[in-house]
Amino acid sequence: MHAGVRSSTVLYSLLALTHAFYIPGVSYQSYRDGETLPLLVNKVYSDTSELQYAYTELPFVCPPTGRVRSGRFTSGASLSLNLGEVLRGDRITVSDYELVMGNDEEARYLCSHIVGSEGLKRTRELIRDGYMAEWIVDNLPGATSFQTTDKSRKYYAAGFKIGEEVTSASGDQSKYFLYNHVTLVIRYSRAPGKDGDQGKKVIVGFEVFPKSIEAGNRDKNGLPYDIHNVENGLELTPRSNSTEGLEDEGTATLTIPFTYSVYFREVEGLEWKNRWDMYFVAQDDSTHIHWLAIINSLVIAGLLSAVVAVILARTIRGDISDEGNIKPKRSRRPKSPRASAEKKPSGLLGDIEGDADLSSDDEGLDEVTGWKLVHGDVFRPPQYGGLLAPLVGSGIQLLLMATGLLVLSSFGVLNPSYRGGYVSVGTALFILAGLFSGYFSSRVYKTFGGQLWQKNVFVTASLVPGLLFTTIFILNLFVWVQASSTAIPFGTLLGLVALWLFIQLPLVYIGGRYGYVSVGPYEHPIKANAIPRQIPVQSWPTKGFQALLLSGFIPFVVVFIELMFVFKSLWQDKSGYYYVFGFLAVVSAVLVVTIIEVTIVATYLQLCNENYHWWWQSFMVGGSSSIWIFGYLVWYYFTKLHISGFVSSLLFFCYGFLACAIYGLLTGTVGFLSAYAFVRRIYG
Repeated sequence: MHAGVRSSTVLYSLLALTHAFYIPGVSYQSYRDGETLPLLVNKVYSDTSELQYAYTELPFVCPPTGRVRSGRFTSGASLSLNLGEVLRGDRITVSDYELVMGNDEEARYLCSHIVGSEGLKRTRELIRDGYMAEWIVDNLPGATSFQTTDKSRKYYAAGFKIGEEVTSASGDQSKYFLYNHVTLVIRYSRAPGKDGDQGKKVIVGFEVFPKSIEAGNRDKNGLPYDIHNVENGLELTPRSNSTEGLEDEGTATLTIPFTYSVYFREVEGLEWKNRWDMYFVAQDDSTHIHWLAIINSLVIAGLLSAVVAVILARTIRGDISDEGNIKPKRSRRPKSPRASAEKKPSGLLGDIEGDADLSSDDEGLDEVTGWKLVHGDVFRPPQYGGLLAPLVGSGIQLLLMATGLLVLSSFGVLNPSYRGGYVSVGTALFILAGLFSGYFSSRVYKTFGGQLWQKNVFVTASLVPGLLFTTIFILNLFVWVQASSTAIPFGTLLGLVALWLFIQLPLVYIGGRYGYVSVGPYEHPIKANAIPRQIPVQSWPTKGFQALLLSGFIPFVVVFIELMFVFKSLWQDKSGYYYVFGFLAVVSAVLVVTIIEVTIVATYLQLCNENYHWWWQSFMVGGSSSIWIFGYLVWYYFTKLHISGFVSSLLFFCYGFLACAIYGLLTGTVGFLSAYAFVRRIYG
């Protein structure tokens, strides 16, 4: 475990918001000719596995010697990481590669490393699984360059392969070649402002071209005689190195020489603030699909809006304006006009408190049907309200966090250059939103008649963090066995517990105390009957799981297209970066509107069926699209991904389930709030 990771986790988490404010075009680093650029090595990753590994801990890598110094960087030193970087499996170390600004090196010797039989076996497994390395120069990941389909533009894909698997013509045998030579192309442009006038330059591109070169045919300095025309690569078998190899496979070794070339090339017309554009060319080509997703979402939301408008403008308004819709039969003796005026209901239901037994006697209603029949029970506290209140409070906390992340990302404050920023800033926003979580949770809890508000505060503060921490800790036991950098260091886990105990919990407590003691419960226009009304048998579409599936399908269709890009960035292009947050923000806004409308329609239909148990139902209807999203994840796993291995599959499904649960909690809260506002409106 890196000492820097342990010591700085809490500090970087608390300062995450401060570090996040990167202003494109301003926060740049410029270099003079002859100045050393540090090359940082991070990790290796694969689209066939959820396990990542620190680059310096791989069996074929030369350990850094500490001979390279560049400012505050010394080769072999591990960089302190923020919380997001640690959680995403980063382990960044300064390497021995020497890059001097403006100085080209056609060939330079790095080191020779002896690898034993177990190391060779492990290296072959990594190559077979398609692992790619992530190196960093000036905060830019080393990239493999490609051409667009029409050959008109070049674009980058972050990372480069560590080796190549060559299968025989018969397909029954494979050879594995390690890339032991890299050609590094550093692209630069003139620095903006005064730095440019002083001859300084900024890095706008970092390309890596790996190559496999046999161990023989080298000069006394370890350099190949001809680095451009290579006949044989470095095969990962002891017999490929006749001077070092032994016949006994158990004790065999292979000496691997590493070399590299460096070229600096100027790029005209590319400003530093636009240097990440090369990584996004492939996503830019799919802009029309993003617009299709938005149009699809708007059409669905528009149709739902029409349905809700009909319900509100025609059905409910017609019921409310109907004379005598809920007028009691007190006596068949005619009343004077003045008395009638005095007793005329001031609202939909009149003075319910003055007629306490009105709603408990259905025979006292004049042709009342549908949703009006349950007016005396509609605000009855639900069963297990002590659980629903913390869920709603946690959902509001997540909603505030997600809104903050979307806003910051849409305005470019959060961007790929701030590595681990989304997780770090998201954690900070989540903790700060605990104040509002405790407030709303306590008010809802008191509205449901709860008495133990301190217990409610503790449950609210522990619900989401407890779920995440417990799941991650258990999964970590599997990942630790694999010696993967995906495993969260124990010091980081302690730091997360400290954040929860000393910051999150007190904030939730403060908000909870204020909401429960000082503000109090939400007031309802109607008091519940003493005796609950019997609920008739419900029709098939409004029953339990069927209702959830039907209700959740519509929001799922709204986000389905955009989900394809999110999934692709997360699991297929792990080296890629999802950056079209403008599109995501629009789709998210339409999603929220859709969930509100679906919940209103579902709640109205439920009340029309004389079922007043809408509290839990509205929450579950709002979050029901998470069922479809998890089903889509399962389908995506079996049809699009190539993940293999028990641990990787376990990580995929567990983290996917956690993400869907968090999403369901957030959208369920949106559904609950919209249904609550709707019910108050029609019965108020």
